Amino acid sequence: MKIDIEESYKKYAPMVFRRCLSLLKNKDEALDAAQDVFVNLLRYNNQLHGKFLSSLLYTIATNICLNLLRQRKLQSSSIESQTLPLSAHDPQFEKVEDGVLMDAILHNESESTRAICFMYHGDGMTLREIGEIMSLSISGVRKRLLSFNARAKLKLEGERS
Repeated sequence: MKIDIEESYKKYAPMVFRRCLSLLKNKDEALDAAQDVFVNLLRYNNQLHGKFLSSLLYTIATNICLNLLRQRKLQSSSIESQTLPLSAHDPQFEKVEDGVLMDAILHNESESTRAICFMYHGDGMTLREIGEIMSLSISGVRKRLLSFNARAKLKLEGERS
């Protein structure tokens, strides 16, 4: 069954935009990302079904925004590499260091695991809310977060060595 794109847009565009804005923190980028979500919906309409459409759109929005954030970091890191290095006493140093650390921790993680981590740690969502969006049980979300935390701990310990 094909998804009615126009009805889906009317119904879910505000939710998708809010999600994009919460991740990107930039209204113009969030509007573009929200449009990309519905372009993807249109592009893959033949392969999708209308069941759990809000969850699907939320996940697509999250993935698009994570990709944009990743591109933004890559672009800014190439610019930063051309400037003088930051002093360890500079408040920006901690932000850069945290960003590098997050990239290292999330580098090999799946898109769904990244989305779960951002929803839980970044958005403060409950396991139940994440489970509904990702079509997982509460214990499934908990298991994914626990295994991610274990892998992250190992990566951090490896970085300190």
